[in-house]
Amino acid sequence: MAASTTPKESDLLRYSMGLSLGVGFFMLGMKVFAFWLTGSVAILSDAAESVVHVVAVSFAAYSLWLSQKPADRSHHYGHDKIAFFSAGFEGAMIVLAAIYIIFVSIHKWLTGLKLENLGSGTLLILAAAIINALLGGYLVWVGKKHQSLILEANGKHVLTDSWTSFGVVAGLSLALLTGWLPLDPLLAIVVALNILWTGGKLMRQSVGGLMDEGDPEVESKIKKVLEEMTSEAGIGYHGLRHRNAGNTVWVEFHLLFPRTTLLESAHALATRIEERIERELHLRAEVTSHLETLEDHHEIHTRAHHQDFSG
Repeated sequence: MAASTTPKESDLLRYSMGLSLGVGFFMLGMKVFAFWLTGSVAILSDAAESVVHVVAVSFAAYSLWLSQKPADRSHHYGHDKIAFFSAGFEGAMIVLAAIYIIFVSIHKWLTGLKLENLGSGTLLILAAAIINALLGGYLVWVGKKHQSLILEANGKHVLTDSWTSFGVVAGLSLALLTGWLPLDPLLAIVVALNILWTGGKLMRQSVGGLMDEGDPEVESKIKKVLEEMTSEAGIGYHGLRHRNAGNTVWVEFHLLFPRTTLLESAHALATRIEERIERELHLRAEVTSHLETLEDHHEIHTRAHHQDFSG
């Protein structure tokens, strides 16, 4: 059974991604202008992170469009897995931005610091931080609600951008109050280490998805339904497997019926089990069951296994 994305959901996801891209370009312009006013390395680093963000969101927008294309002759399982490539790419971009921020901060510190118009620049970055915090929270909420890993990863990147900006604001405010200019590159480095951690987690999530890493919570929900419904019906099950394709959870298992069970009855029960699993997961899901006879399934699987290895 499959729960597909409705046209309304697709429109919302596309709108959210377009909003993210448009705001990203606007924020980048604000930060470049703030750097031009102040000469702050922290603001330059924040602007560099925004450049990466705009590039990553552009890729994410393409990934979202591709992930919503239906299965075709050359992609029988659809295009959902592009979500993991998108998350990995965005994580890699965040890591590169963090490394660049650290490099520029150290370079500026060693070659001499000079800051101007800090008050105006700080206010611009504060405005950018607030806008990005609101946008990032919205994107993560929409992504989780509609099971869009692409949009959720993008929202986390936007939130990372906002935390970068808040850190820059804190550093510039302290520099204004104390007059100690090294606070500017020091805080930029601290913020860079934080976003380095965030980028690493996104890349880890990407690798796990591409390798079909199991989700213990999803497996627990599926097993609870299977054990309850098979016990009530007096049948068995085995061979449970599941994987997250990005926007859809694929589930398959074997149901074991007594030899005398009518095919019509077995199929009806299997369908009810599939539908129940889909409801319990609260996710878009493709659930497939394979019907077997309880008495000889072990013998058949053993024979098939030996045939595979004997060539």
